[in-house]
Amino acid sequence: MKTNYSAYVGADIFDGDKMFDDHALLVRGDSIVGIVARTEIPAEANQITVNGGLLSPGFVDLQVNGGGGVMFNDAPTVDTLRIMAKAHAELGATSILPTLITDTPEQVHAAIAAVRAAIEQKVDGIIGLHLEGPHLSLARKGAHDPSLIRLMTPEDEDILLAAAKTLPVLKVTIAPESVTPAQMRRLSDAGILLSIGHSDAGYDECRTAAQNGVRCVTHLFNAMSQLGNREPGLVGAALDCPTLSAGLIADLIHVHPASIATAIRAKSGPGNLFLVSDAMATAGADIDHFFLNGRRIDRRNQRLTLQDGTLAGADLDLATAVANIAQFVEMSRALAMATSIPAALIGCSGVVGSLTRGSRAHFIKLKMGKVESVWQSGQRITLAS
Repeated sequence: MKTNYSAYVGADIFDGDKMFDDHALLVRGDSIVGIVARTEIPAEANQITVNGGLLSPGFVDLQVNGGGGVMFNDAPTVDTLRIMAKAHAELGATSILPTLITDTPEQVHAAIAAVRAAIEQKVDGIIGLHLEGPHLSLARKGAHDPSLIRLMTPEDEDILLAAAKTLPVLKVTIAPESVTPAQMRRLSDAGILLSIGHSDAGYDECRTAAQNGVRCVTHLFNAMSQLGNREPGLVGAALDCPTLSAGLIADLIHVHPASIATAIRAKSGPGNLFLVSDAMATAGADIDHFFLNGRRIDRRNQRLTLQDGTLAGADLDLATAVANIAQFVEMSRALAMATSIPAALIGCSGVVGSLTRGSRAHFIKLKMGKVESVWQSGQRITLAS
């Protein structure tokens, strides 16, 4: 007798760690049962042939500012999160951290409340929150509004500590110039993933931050102190410090291919490089401009820029990032950088980013580097044409 037990066959399978061929992906309901040889498919399973390509865990994107034509900053509500999650799922990112770019305390409160409500309402794809600022460095502000950047106060710290108790994942990008080591330690001990970004801090200051619980670096090479002969800067600390992982915008615009290749060779572990989209409202939307904090951002030639030419996020999806990074590493490693590695960093191994027993049935079919099909919680979703 057939059941809701399905066996997906006809494609190679990547489980988040290694590749399988001539195997089947077993799914029951909204969970992964496992991967077995085709000769071991249970008789009661309903076989589904996917006709070539590669089945992979859905992408896990830890830096998503917008999508579907909307920005989280403009309206930090559950409705906005639904639009963003849908747009990114159709691009293969079935698990995202919506990201609030530097904004007012009121918007920070609203963002925390919106993500909490979305998770309570089980909005598929929303797994936590990333606050990118406002406790950054003016010297490396990038596209962040300088009038909103400020030092972290005890009140700010209390807001984050309270949020950490109610959100499954809270990532916060900070600059050591604006947050004390004692604050970093308290926030880290509360389970917050701290990431250094938009910072002009030197190597020693960044190492001190790592010693006080910082575990990540936001968009490596961009908006940070660079690697120099006598001062390695944040780039040097990110590559040299084994406890730091680092996000990478692999659109080949934000970071030169030679710099990407060098970073991959140089990174000391167990910290890892992983892929982020840094996506804006343009993700999954046919628009040529949008606004951030009242400032117009234009979309031209795969670039998003302010009027002065400053890069403002990326016009990128993770399938493209994986294809780009596969020039430098094996495909299994490229896929891990968009799935299991970011999932592990936020403490979600075995939940998202992998196709192992008990994980959520978020998976995608890739063919010729493109997302051809997407399943979220075991249900195939309709992709935008």
